[in-house]
Amino acid sequence: MVSIVEVTTKAQLRRFVEYPMELYKDVPQYIPGTYDDDLEDWDRKKNPAFEYCQARCWLAMRDGEIVGRIGAILSRKANEKWHTNRLRFTQVDFIDDYQVSRALFATVEDWARQLGCTQIHGPLGFTDLDREGLLVEGFDRRSCFFTYYNHPYYKDHLEALGYAKDVDWIEELITAPTDEKVIQRWEKLSDYVLKRQKLHVKKARTRLDYPGLVRQVFQLVNTAYSPLYGTVELSEAQIKRYAGKFAPLINPQLTCFVMNEENEMVAFGVAAPSIAEALRKHKGRLFPTGWVDLLKAFRKNDTVDLLLIAVRPDLQSKGVNAVVISQVMRGAFDMGIRWAETGPMLEMNQKVQTQWQGFPLEQHKRRRCFIKDLVPAAQQAAPKEMAGV
Repeated sequence: MVSIVEVTTKAQLRRFVEYPMELYKDVPQYIPGTYDDDLEDWDRKKNPAFEYCQARCWLAMRDGEIVGRIGAILSRKANEKWHTNRLRFTQVDFIDDYQVSRALFATVEDWARQLGCTQIHGPLGFTDLDREGLLVEGFDRRSCFFTYYNHPYYKDHLEALGYAKDVDWIEELITAPTDEKVIQRWEKLSDYVLKRQKLHVKKARTRLDYPGLVRQVFQLVNTAYSPLYGTVELSEAQIKRYAGKFAPLINPQLTCFVMNEENEMVAFGVAAPSIAEALRKHKGRLFPTGWVDLLKAFRKNDTVDLLLIAVRPDLQSKGVNAVVISQVMRGAFDMGIRWAETGPMLEMNQKVQTQWQGFPLEQHKRRRCFIKDLVPAAQQAAPKEMAGV
């Protein structure tokens, strides 16, 4: 018998956050997020998204053991912007048992109906900068700390429950240049674009410069990412929160800030050495000793994560992305980096995908946002039998 328990205490929330580490303890491809950040996401006092969101989360229990989890988010901002009436599901994990997955999603769907929602989609976070998308290809590849990993059977469960594809994101593994001449060609193109567009690259002189620059990064994110699926504008409080999370990841060699003559940021690229193995070793905890391995990862690594890249809309398709790529790849070359891994890119976003075509690459992962139309409770038919029940 499966029972669904709403998370209402700090102890339950810790179990909610820790459950995937138990579920995937024997899966080397699984990488946890940072433990404290995952807890903070559900803290109404620390996550400014609760200014416009309602959220709840639940655990699935059987014989006193956790066998699944799921969260749900009502984003009023997203529904207003996209003219929808949707509830988001998030952070869903479960054993390969249809009774468990059915009970979890039935709970979320019931809440959605109580709220008057007509659709449910996900997995999505509070914002586009949170983890999103169910992995449907690339299960043999190591995850990144900012993306989900899940078992292959999740997709089968969702489809059996009536969920279908809404959008896909793809991820690519880029082979970093090892030839100085390749880097020089990109630098030559970069110099031409900078001169033609009257732009310049700003370097952070000390770490004291980072907060101000990172703040501008997220202001530009609001503009450049606005047309993308499910995005909402970040508030000042959210910008401050994300800036605080990203600033420690900045490595001047792997970061580029492009400014115009008025010293306004018009493009940026932020990459960082992969911290995946350090987080896995310490189960996402930075303290008391996790930070030591993080520092080691920053100093010596063969892989970088391409965290964020954006160009102001009026300068897109004018070569400005070449400036960002040139700077980041030069840093990777000097550091002896062998691979660069992109974050999720919408499969229809050709502008972003084509910017990496100048390098050997492999599309190695695909993740999906699922959607389901909700039938009012009074019109619901009896549930269909599912295999394994």
